[in-house]
Amino acid sequence: MKRTKKYAFSLVELVIVVVIIGVIAAIAVPRISRGAKGAGDSAIRGDLAALRNSIDMYAAEHGGTFPGADGAEATLISQLTKKSDASGAIGTTSAYPFGPYLRKGFPVIPVGPNSGKATGVDMTTTSPPTSDDTKTTKGWVYNYQTGEIIANTSATDDAGNAYDATY
Repeated sequence: MKRTKKYAFSLVELVIVVVIIGVIAAIAVPRISRGAKGAGDSAIRGDLAALRNSIDMYAAEHGGTFPGADGAEATLISQLTKKSDASGAIGTTSAYPFGPYLRKGFPVIPVGPNSGKATGVDMTTTSPPTSDDTKTTKGWVYNYQTGEIIANTSATDDAGNAYDATY
């Protein structure tokens, strides 16, 4: 009778492999989470820059009047996402030569407690605008008299800078 040798891992070898995987995970997971946080920081900066540029361009083409000057969120969104004339009226013919200033409307807020779900705009006359995390459908706060816009979140970046104040 011929004996065949079976090959298998010993318990010590398995433990060593598990420990090595644990060390790698302990190093990699914090780096990945910092990368996600940095992506949120970059996204909010980019979104705010695009929104502010759109508002400024609208005001420049409409005699200094900011979009949504009537205080209505629907007007703000229409005036930034559709074609308009010099008075801000919305239309589709060549009589409406200005805009659109945003292609897809207001972006979803990428940071804070309402991250990924809030696209609405809280219209205000407070200057500077202030955030309110309890308004869960509002991703942005916009002063329609001054054109100031901020992220509607009290969250901060890694350096402790508030997204609603410094970005």
